[in-house]
Amino acid sequence: MNGYVSRSTSRRRFLGVVGTGVPVGVTGCLGGTGDDGNDDGDGEHQYATDVEHPGDEPLEFTGEYVCPVCNMIPADYPTWRCQLAHEDGQGALFDTPGCLFAYYAAPPTDAEITAAWVTDFESEALVDGFEASYVLVTDDAAVPEETMGINPRPFENREDAVAYLDEWDAEDLTEDDVVELTDVDREIAAIYRGNRLPDE
Repeated sequence: MNGYVSRSTSRRRFLGVVGTGVPVGVTGCLGGTGDDGNDDGDGEHQYATDVEHPGDEPLEFTGEYVCPVCNMIPADYPTWRCQLAHEDGQGALFDTPGCLFAYYAAPPTDAEITAAWVTDFESEALVDGFEASYVLVTDDAAVPEETMGINPRPFENREDAVAYLDEWDAEDLTEDDVVELTDVDREIAAIYRGNRLPDE
């Protein structure tokens, strides 16, 4: 069974168990952060976080951390969760790689992002986000129950990412649709979280 099928199956089981709790969780994903979407009303960047992150290794995903992009709890999404660290000792944890892309494209600080970790789409292991390759899938109709709508697919090895292109039959993708984290800009981030990006 490939990663796509097993993830979809487990997600359906999860949604069936959670039932009415899902709309409440999704509301956090879709809601705004203020009239202009830029800040929380006091001039602070909407992705601002107070997470201390040493950056030498990933933090444990616990219920205390909230995704700065959508306000969901990363610990609740073990097949998608990811995180990054800045050189100043701050960091952020995300429920999905789509949210990580938004933050990466529009960070709340000028401090360099020095480390990142993402969950490999197939193995579900936490891997180096700067070494990973990401498949830029865009057809959200193909995965209507996916967390936050749709997400790029992180793979530890580029070869696995390229192989996934044959598995994903919802749209025609090429090796040009496989990128590294350093390629992510606002245009790419907008594919996944356009409604959550701050104004330029």
